[in-house]
Amino acid sequence: MSSTPATGPHIVVVGAGMVAHRFVESLLSRADDSWRVTLIGEEQRHPYDRVGLTAFFAGSTPDDLTLDPAVVDDDPRVRFVRGDAVVRIDREARRVTTASGLSVAYDRLVLATGSYAARLAVDGFDLPGCFVYRTLDDVESLRTFVTRRSAELGRPLTGTVIGGGLLGLEAAGALQGLDVTCTVVQSSDRLMSAQLDLAGGNALRRLIEARGISVRTDTVTTRLDPDRSGSVAGLEFRDGSYGATDVVVFTVGVRPRDELARAARLDVHPRGGVLIDEHCETTDPRILAIGEVANFDGACVGLVAPGYAMAEVAASRLLGGLATFPGYDLSTKLKLSGVDVASFGDAFAETPGALDVVYADPVAGVYKKLVLSDDARTLLGGILVGDASAYGSLRPLVGGALGGDPAAYLMPEGAVAPPSGDLPDAALVCSCNSVTAGAIRGAVHDDGCTDVAAVKACTKAGAACGSCLTTVKKIVGSELTKLGASLSTAMCEHFDMSRRQLFDAVRVSQLTTFSAVIDRFGTGRGCDICKPALASILSTLVRTHVLDGENATLQDTNDHVMANLQKDGSYSVVPRIPGGEITPEGLVVIGQVAQDYGLYTKITGGQRIDLFGARLEQLPEIWKRLVDAGFESGHAYGKSLRTVKSCVGSTWCRYGVQDSVGMAVQLELRYRGLRSPHKIKLGVSGCARECAEARGKDVGVIATEAGWNMYVGGNGGFTPRHAVLLAEGLSDDELLTAIDRFLMYYIFTADRLQRTAPWFEELDGGVEGLRDVIFDDSLGICADLDEAMAAHIDAYEDEWKATLEDPDKLRRFASFVNAPQTPDPSLAYTAERGQPRPATESERAEGRVLIAGTTLEVRR
Repeated sequence: MSSTPATGPHIVVVGAGMVAHRFVESLLSRADDSWRVTLIGEEQRHPYDRVGLTAFFAGSTPDDLTLDPAVVDDDPRVRFVRGDAVVRIDREARRVTTASGLSVAYDRLVLATGSYAARLAVDGFDLPGCFVYRTLDDVESLRTFVTRRSAELGRPLTGTVIGGGLLGLEAAGALQGLDVTCTVVQSSDRLMSAQLDLAGGNALRRLIEARGISVRTDTVTTRLDPDRSGSVAGLEFRDGSYGATDVVVFTVGVRPRDELARAARLDVHPRGGVLIDEHCETTDPRILAIGEVANFDGACVGLVAPGYAMAEVAASRLLGGLATFPGYDLSTKLKLSGVDVASFGDAFAETPGALDVVYADPVAGVYKKLVLSDDARTLLGGILVGDASAYGSLRPLVGGALGGDPAAYLMPEGAVAPPSGDLPDAALVCSCNSVTAGAIRGAVHDDGCTDVAAVKACTKAGAACGSCLTTVKKIVGSELTKLGASLSTAMCEHFDMSRRQLFDAVRVSQLTTFSAVIDRFGTGRGCDICKPALASILSTLVRTHVLDGENATLQDTNDHVMANLQKDGSYSVVPRIPGGEITPEGLVVIGQVAQDYGLYTKITGGQRIDLFGARLEQLPEIWKRLVDAGFESGHAYGKSLRTVKSCVGSTWCRYGVQDSVGMAVQLELRYRGLRSPHKIKLGVSGCARECAEARGKDVGVIATEAGWNMYVGGNGGFTPRHAVLLAEGLSDDELLTAIDRFLMYYIFTADRLQRTAPWFEELDGGVEGLRDVIFDDSLGICADLDEAMAAHIDAYEDEWKATLEDPDKLRRFASFVNAPQTPDPSLAYTAERGQPRPATESERAEGRVLIAGTTLEVRR
C-alpha cells in the first residue's frame, strides 16, 4: 500500500469479475492519489474474461484470460483481497465483513457480485458428470472429468447441453472440441430464443447441426439417471423419450447474486436483482450496484456491455459526474467458430408500426432481417444468421437513418451498392465499451494511433467480444487515408499480415497445423476469418485430408461433412462428372441411388447431376455406392475447382475444330480438389460459337484452327465479368502450363474469398503484367508454380473415398448421437413433377405430407 495519506474517499467493491475490474480501472484513471479502493473477490484468481471461457478448450490458459493485472496489482491506491467472500453488510456502521473475519469500512460501497449459473430443479441435477458453465473452475473441472471418464470407459463420450442460448451453443462447441459427441436440448421452439425469431432460429439450427452438433427443441428434461457407478448416464424427457449421455452441462440461465443485498434490507426485485436507478444507486445512496446483480427497469441482463456501461456510470457519479445509465443494449454475436449469428436492437419488431425487411437464402444457410421504423428510414434492430459481416456496420446505426436501400446491407456482396459515407461521430461502434466512431477518429488524429491494435489499446474498442473490429478497422483505415498514411493489409486481428503474406510464411516455414502457424506468426486463438483461410492454405501446401487432425475444426460449415446443407437440413450429393461426359452405366448408377434413397435429381449449369435430400447419416452409404461405381467427390462444398464445362467439340459437332470434351476432361482431372481462395470454374468451347460459355469462367478455353485461345478473369453471379484474352494459339502442353501457372499464381497471391476477376483487376501491369509473369517468368517464380501444381496432382486423393476407409471420420455422420441411423423427424416431403421436395409449413399443417421423418420414396 502507498504511504499517501488516506484523506480521500474509500470505495469498497464486492466482487472481482469483469465489471468490477472495469469499474476500478475507470474510477482510478480519473481519481487523484487520495482515493482508495478495496476490491474483494471470492475466487482466488485475478479478474478474468468470462466472455472468452470457450477459448480455454482451444488451448488458452487461465493467464491468457486474465484481465490487465496491473489495474489491481500495480496501483498503490488499490488493495485486492481474493479468495475471501463478503458475508455481511452493516449499512449503519458502513462496514463489510468477509468469511475470514476481515472487517473493512467504506465511504461508498459498490456491489458487483454478478450472478450464478442455474441448474434445472429435477432429480439427478447434482449427479457426478453434471456441470455448469460459468467460471474457470467450472470449465477446468469439465475438461478434467471428460478426460478421466473417457479413459475409464475406453471410448469418446456423448454429452448433452441443456439450454440452447448463446452460452449453451458455446458450451456445445467446447464439448465438441473435447471429442464429445454433443446434443443441445432446448425447451422452447428454437435456439437462442431470446435473440432470434423463429426463422432465424431454424436457420441457426441447420448451421449448428451441420457442424455435427445435434439439436432437440421443444424438449423438457424431467429427470437425470445415474449408472451403476453413480455418474450421470441418461436423461428422461417430458414426452417420454430417453437420451443416453455421459456428461451434462447446464446453461439454463443465471440468477443474480443478491443475497447480501437482501440480508442488508436493500430493495430487491421479486424476480431477483438489486434495484437501481439511472445513477446505478440502490435504495441506500451510499451503495451502488453494477453488472448482473443490478436490476434496472425490472430486468437483470447477463451481458458484459451493459455491465461495462454501468461501471462507467458508477465511476462518473462517484467522481461528481452526471452520467446516467441509458438502459440495456442486448446486442449479441455468437462466437462459435464457423457459425455466424448476431442480434441487435429491436430484433423482434416490438416498436409500434415497425417494418421488417428480410433476406433469406436457405441453400447458403443465410437469414437476415432488418427492423425499420414505420417510414422505413430509421434502423431499429436486426437479426443476422449465417452471415453477420454487416453487424459491425449496422449496430452503430441503430436509432439513426440507414442512408440508403436496406437491401444493400442484406443482399450478397455486389447485389446492391451499399450507401457510402462515414459513420457520424456519435454512432456507437463498440457497445461493450461504449466507444463511438468519433472516439476512434480522435485516437487516430489526436493520439497518434496508426493501427487497429493501437486504437484498441487507446479506446478499448473491440477489447471485449471483438465483434466491432471490422468496423473499427474501416474507420481507422479511412482516417489514415485522410492523413496520407498507408493502410494495414492484415487479414484479421490475429494475423498481422495479408493472406498472401501468410501463404508465403506457411510455405517457407513448412508448418502443418493451425496451432503451429498462429503460435509463430499470429496472436490469440483465431477467428472465423483466419481459420477457414488458413485451412485453405494448409490444404494447398500440406495436402492432407480436410478432416484430418485439428485442421478439421477449421473448415467452413459444408466442408465439415463434405456436402452442401440445404434449406430443410438435408444435404446434396454431387459426384464429379468430368467435362460433363458420363457413360450410360454411370447414369444408371446415379439414377438407382436417387431412386433407392428418394432423392431429387437436377442437371446443373456445370453439366453434372445434383442429388438433393440426403440425410446426414445416409451420406456415407450413398457415397460408398457412388465410389464403388467409379465416381468421386465433385467438391461442390469447397472453395476449390468446381467444374470444367464443355461442348461436344470436334468429336461430334460439324463446327468443332478441337476436341473440347477431351481437353475439359483432362483439365478437370488435373485440377480436381485444388483448394483456392474462392471457387474456380473453367470452360472449354470447341469453336468460336462458344457453346460452353467459356468467357464467363475463371479460365476459359476456346478452340481455333491455330490452337487454343486462353481467357482469364471471368465469372457470373451478381457482378458478372467477361474473361479477357491472355494468350492465343496455344498447343495442348502450352495451354496446360499456362493454366497451371495462372491458377497457382492466383492461389499464392489472392486475398481471402477473392474471385479471379477482382484479383486479376488489382494486379500490377494488368493483362500485360500477367503475361510477363506466366510466359516470361518476370518474377522468377514459374518453377515454384510448376512445382506446386505437380505436387498437387501427385498428392490428389478422393476425399470421400478416403473418408469411407477411415472409421474415425465416419463417426461424424450421425443425425442423433444415441441413434445414429434414426432419421431426423423434422424432415418432411411431398411430391412435385414426379420428384420429392421439402414440404411447406402449410402442407405440414394440412397433413399433405407423403412421408415425414424419412426421405420420400416416389413410386414410378
